[in-house]
Amino acid sequence: MADLDAIKRRIVRQFQRHVANPLSTRLSSQTLLETTGRVSGQPRVTPIGGRRQGTEFWLVSEFGERSNYIRNIRANNAVRLRIHGTWHTGTATLLPDDDARARLAQLPRMNSAAVRAVGTDLLTVRIDLTD
Repeated sequence: MADLDAIKRRIVRQFQRHVANPLSTRLSSQTLLETTGRVSGQPRVTPIGGRRQGTEFWLVSEFGERSNYIRNIRANNAVRLRIHGTWHTGTATLLPDDDARARLAQLPRMNSAAVRAVGTDLLTVRIDLTD
């Protein structure tokens, strides 16, 4: 099973990196997460799905600790989010003890279905918005 998960991750990452992400980052309606590269120190932008609830934004990473944006958050949890075209600053917290599958039921259906379909190591992330 581990080999199948690795193959799945590789295929999905290549599709996201070369097709989905370049297209979706251009959409003004797409929520974007900006982290600071853990090695380069440069801003890294990733299209994400999730939901704002008051001063918090919740999302589930489909590859958990293997996602580059999760690794960046581990190194520096100060992030920015573009929600409905407006940038917000925040602090990201990784929640490995949260039930990610149950959390997906509270988030937008289409994104949650995609995360369930391709995800191998689900991880919940809460971003506390500071502005």
